[in-house]
Amino acid sequence: MKNLGFYDGKFDEIENMMIPFDDRVHYYGDGVYDATCAGNHVIFNLDEHIDRFFNSAGLLRIAIPYTKEELKDLLNTMVKKVEGEELFVYWQVTRGVAPRKHEFPETPAHIWIMIRPSSIGNPEKELKLLSVLDTRFLHCNIKTLNLIPNVMAAQKGKEAGCDEIIFHRDGIVTECAHSNVSIVKDGIFITHPADCYILPGIARAHLIKMCEKLMIPVEEREYTLEELLDADEIIVSSSSNFCLKAGEVDGRPVGGKAPKLLKSLQEVLMDEYLTAIGKK
Repeated sequence: MKNLGFYDGKFDEIENMMIPFDDRVHYYGDGVYDATCAGNHVIFNLDEHIDRFFNSAGLLRIAIPYTKEELKDLLNTMVKKVEGEELFVYWQVTRGVAPRKHEFPETPAHIWIMIRPSSIGNPEKELKLLSVLDTRFLHCNIKTLNLIPNVMAAQKGKEAGCDEIIFHRDGIVTECAHSNVSIVKDGIFITHPADCYILPGIARAHLIKMCEKLMIPVEEREYTLEELLDADEIIVSSSSNFCLKAGEVDGRPVGGKAPKLLKSLQEVLMDEYLTAIGKK
């Protein structure tokens, strides 16, 4: 199949899937999601993404109608049915189907899955970034479906000819609309702590692990927009873009001062991916 969808026990191509009108996702965005890439029909870092998914659902008191192992088995089975060497694997859970009412309904939650072809990011690409005031709520550590601030910021970035935006609160950099953002300064990898202001990115965690492997010092701390603009390198990371560099922020040239360190990180991360999917 060219793509594959799943909802409430039913499988079909994504364009044929039908969702009940009263699913709470339509009224409230009442659910959480997670996503990663697959190569050679192997889902990358699946255990970590499943753990984060269950944690997000637990924080919203949504009871996922599968065990972790059952959900992993379902995802692994579906991935094998979709054509393509590289795939985007997305899943979410919504609180259920019930007439519109704010309080939780006494109905079971519903799992949605979407799998379609998609390529991982080219590490050679140099990103243009735009800084935007972070007006999101204080639950950014939950991978919620409520993404309107991200949508509005991403559109602003698109209209400015940028690839991604950088959120900041009172001058403190938090993360991007689709990614985590970290910096390198004087040989030190610096990234915002995993608190309620950012999503605890799986790619971010692997960047930290690879820094430790390469004996690159790591600081998990707040840093300012001024520090970001003055950084030796700015690194944007996500589950499909493991370690991309920024070359411009708000029209100003940035980074490019620690190319060897950046290349080393990109190489070990790609090596980890190729090994995991059986291509190395």
